[in-house]
This record gives sequence, structure tokens and C-alpha cells, in this order.
Amino acid sequence: MRWTTARFDIDLTEPRVMGIVNVTPDSFSDGGQHASARAAIVHAERLVAEGAHLLDIGGESTRPGSQPVPLEEELARVLPVLREALRLNVPLSVDTNKPEVMRAVLDLGADIVNDIWALRQGDALGVVAAHPRAGVCLMHMHRDPSTMQVAPLEGDVLPVVRGFLRERAQALRERGVARERIVLDPGIGFGKTVAQNFSLLARQAELLDEGYPLLAGWSRKSSLGAVTGVQSPAERVHASVAAAVLAVDRGARVLRVHDVRATVEALKVWQASR
Repeated sequence: MRWTTARFDIDLTEPRVMGIVNVTPDSFSDGGQHASARAAIVHAERLVAEGAHLLDIGGESTRPGSQPVPLEEELARVLPVLREALRLNVPLSVDTNKPEVMRAVLDLGADIVNDIWALRQGDALGVVAAHPRAGVCLMHMHRDPSTMQVAPLEGDVLPVVRGFLRERAQALRERGVARERIVLDPGIGFGKTVAQNFSLLARQAELLDEGYPLLAGWSRKSSLGAVTGVQSPAERVHASVAAAVLAVDRGARVLRVHDVRATVEALKVWQASR
């Protein structure tokens, strides 16, 4: 199993850790900590040193209640970091939903587009399809970041998420995008209740039946706080690592995390047990 991306063919026979590089003042867990380009690059270098296999750079917070960032501002945040991060020689993903940003970062050398809107904005499908090798991660989100937790999904979440991801992947395939370029993300915390998020983890195998690798994004999420009683996102490291290992044990191939070193060490224990 592999993930074809612009510069790299990522081997997914073993799980891969994607380190989060938020170039934002307002992300739910680390907003403002790496808001300058220099701070973001230092953070990226540290994540790679800790064992991150790839990095995910984002210039717009998508926490519950967040508002969209203007195009020029997002570009000003992301492009300087991407230029410097290209020298780290690891696959680089950019977390964006704007087709204009997607085009700019792919032209600059980014490997992957990671879109919470699953390429539903503007000509995002066309931008990714026009690139000969760009990897893409399609995520399920109910409603939008400003409203998703005000009125989350109701009922059994699995058929909704599975059907949505199947449709979005098929839309890309119909544009000529190879299956090997596509990874799916069930969107933990994006318009779901606590019980629904854990249902997605418990029944993750049903999503694997679609035939695409899965990315799991449990890191520091509020659902972990709900079951542990830990209010501060930065203090949810232990719960995040537990959720990551459970996700991998249930077949996830990419883990999007804040706490790279702790996750990498936990995966070594998991691998030794196999």
C-alpha cells in the first residue's frame, strides 16, 4: 500500500505520523505558538527530528466556531513556511480548502492537499486533478466550522460518513485521479457528537472497506477531554496517543498529530507486539 504524492511515494505498509504545523493565531490547541514563519519552521524541524514522516502545514484554523481567513492572508502565512520546509526532504501537506491556495502550494512544490471540505469549494477538484501526482486527503465534515458543533449530525454516523467519502473519492476518480493518490479522513470532531466520534473509531473497519487508506486525526480533540475530564487540549497527550494506537490497530495508515515523539514511541511498542 502506498500514497502517491507530488515528490514521494509514501509506503503505508506501516503507519506514518503526520506532524501538525499550524501557522495560525487561533487554532484550538496551539494557536499563536508558531504563528510566525520562523517559529513555524523551527517547529517543523523539531517534529522531523522527533520522527515525523510527513508534515501538515495550515494557515487557517478550523476549530469549532472559527471564521474563514482571507485568501491573501492565508497565502502570506503558508507560502514562506512551505518554501523553507521543502528543504527538510519529507512529504509536505497543506491543510486548505481554497482552490487558489491549492494551486499556489502545488506550484511551489507541496506534495499533498489536505482539505476538510473534500474539494467541494470552487474548482478544487479541477486544481487537484490537473496536477499529475499530487496526493489528496478528503475529509468528512458536517456543516461548516462555524456551525458544525452547534447542530452536529444525528443518528448512525457511519453510513453518512462512508457514503460521503465514497462519493468524493469517486468524483476525483472520474477526473482521472489515480486511486493511489487518495486518502480518506472520517473527520473526528467535525460536526459529530462524542459518541459518534468513538463509533467511528470502533467501526473503523467499515470505512476501510471502501479500499482507500485512512488518516486518523484524534490529536488533542475535545472528545478525548470529554471522556477523560482533561480540559486543556495541551494536556491530552496521553489520551491522544491511546486513540492514535487504537486507530492504527484498527487499520488507519496515517496519524495527524501534535505530539510526534510520544506517538512515534507508542507506535514502536505497537509494532514490537506484532
